[in-house]
Amino acid sequence: MTAEAVSIDMPEKPPSLPDWVFPPPEGFVAEDLDHIPGLPAHTELIDGSLVFVSPQRDFHTSALYLLEKALRGSVPSDHRVRREMSVRLSATQRPEPDLIILGPGARIQPDATFYDADDVLLAVEVVSPDSRVRDRERKPVLYARAGIPYFWRVENAEGQLMVHVYALEPSTGSYAVAGIFHDRLKVPVPFAIDIDLTEIDQL
Repeated sequence: MTAEAVSIDMPEKPPSLPDWVFPPPEGFVAEDLDHIPGLPAHTELIDGSLVFVSPQRDFHTSALYLLEKALRGSVPSDHRVRREMSVRLSATQRPEPDLIILGPGARIQPDATFYDADDVLLAVEVVSPDSRVRDRERKPVLYARAGIPYFWRVENAEGQLMVHVYALEPSTGSYAVAGIFHDRLKVPVPFAIDIDLTEIDQL
């Protein structure tokens, strides 16, 4: 009986990872996001680490469209609404809120890739399944520490919008709950806002 050669299919070697996947010992800094070649769009910097964004779900897109449209319709002429632009909070923090309101005197330039926290009046996050901890816990802490006066956390309540509104408490440097809204979001600050949240069904 003669031995026969046995062919074994070896697994392919995984492709090499780009150098930018591996952070420097001290972590990445905010300006690195503008200089890393091949970085996926909407990458955030949280605590010196890169955070990659998953594809958006239908609820996320619909919620953003409704809120952006309503805010653009009520924003004062000296304010600006921006969608999915990153904000530099500190050297190692550059998250990308889903929506922001820029106040009067904000430094706006056509080639800007981020805004400074001092220019932001309101940050809005629509919670996604893969970002629950960041949106509910980490980002509010970071936005408050950076002095952003208002924060909205938008949740999916069985297909309907539920908006948690927070205002910065200067004495503690943290956010206090200003209200939880289901069918209608009506608040006087940072300017008069009145949004029919049920209109998400019509988008």
